[in-house]
Amino acid sequence: MNYRLYIPADFGPLYAIEEACFPPPLRFGRRYMRQLVDSCDMATWIAEQDGQMAGFAVVEWTRESEGIAAYIETLEVALASRKQGVGGELLRRVEGSAQGAGAMWIGLHVDADNAGAIRLYEGSGYSLEGRQENYYACGRAALVYSKRLGSG
Repeated sequence: MNYRLYIPADFGPLYAIEEACFPPPLRFGRRYMRQLVDSCDMATWIAEQDGQMAGFAVVEWTRESEGIAAYIETLEVALASRKQGVGGELLRRVEGSAQGAGAMWIGLHVDADNAGAIRLYEGSGYSLEGRQENYYACGRAALVYSKRLGSG
């Protein structure tokens, strides 16, 4: 598996994974996803094997009163590439980018019913901070996780 940062030519395959992972109305719109990956305060990591995109992850960072904070916008792995460590490596990559930007902590929301993602985050040192009802479309709840990064 090869891991690298996003380039604009990746958008088509990246959005195809978004469409495969999330049915409407749960998926990001094409325009919103393009804004995410083109932002200067974000990093998008791509996983690929044999020229095929296997997954991607997007992290954003912002300056807050306590310092720089990071937020994982999404982490998605193509069905054929799951259970091969791709999600864990993408997670490590976005954490590294956030830490490199000076973030001291990182957070995320995950669908409360997404057991695989919850196992990944908890196994990677994320702590459950709470639950938000009706966070996602169709009244789906989200769990909120965070993790302290290095000294920033």
